[in-house]
Amino acid sequence: MVRPTKGRSGTGGSRKLAVRVRTAKGRKIASTRWLQRQLNDPYVEEAKRRGYRSRAAFKLAEIDDKHRLLRPGMLVVDLGAAPGGWSQIAAQRVQLMAGKGRVIAVDLAEMEPIAGVIQLTLDMTDPQAADRIRVALDGHKADLVLSDMHASAMGHKSTDHLRIMALVEAALDLAEDILVLGGTFLCKVLQGGASRELVARLNRAFAKVRHIKPKASRAESAEMYVLATGFRGDLPT
Repeated sequence: MVRPTKGRSGTGGSRKLAVRVRTAKGRKIASTRWLQRQLNDPYVEEAKRRGYRSRAAFKLAEIDDKHRLLRPGMLVVDLGAAPGGWSQIAAQRVQLMAGKGRVIAVDLAEMEPIAGVIQLTLDMTDPQAADRIRVALDGHKADLVLSDMHASAMGHKSTDHLRIMALVEAALDLAEDILVLGGTFLCKVLQGGASRELVARLNRAFAKVRHIKPKASRAESAEMYVLATGFRGDLPT
């Protein structure tokens, strides 16, 4: 299982001391707290050590260690991919550099290239997005659709929830269109998990649906993931 090493320095085995960040002039208290969390987060430190783009890499690695989603030769679509932590893990575990599998990374923001990964700069709410992803699939179906997409908070709870759910539904729309029979869908959801309506839809389309929260997710974070396995294919409406 992939997890960060213990918080100790490389010399003498002494415990690493926590870093305190003073509130600089012009910096908001929330920004200072975020910076302090980053500086004292063992996953951030370990991600840098291993060359991962973000601490989020450990979330997918942990989920995969437990649920065995990724296998050599698989075709994976990674939505909300930037800065690329999940795509890095997917590329490693499908053995992309050994000529196996395919990883398609999709995000509204551009990101630095990852060797072997096909990158698409797309807005998933754009009606043309699915067509461009199908072109990248080159006539194949995906084994796994990942979505770590999130919407920037507007500060209005109901509006934020609607924007998040719009991304979840866009990811699921795509998954139902491009997954192979038996395929898997892993998607970030917030605020207590997927709604009843979404869970009902997932239960119709997949053999098994569960909510999971990897240890690599910050304890104070509201994020969860819905994992749906055993895609049933097109079903009567």
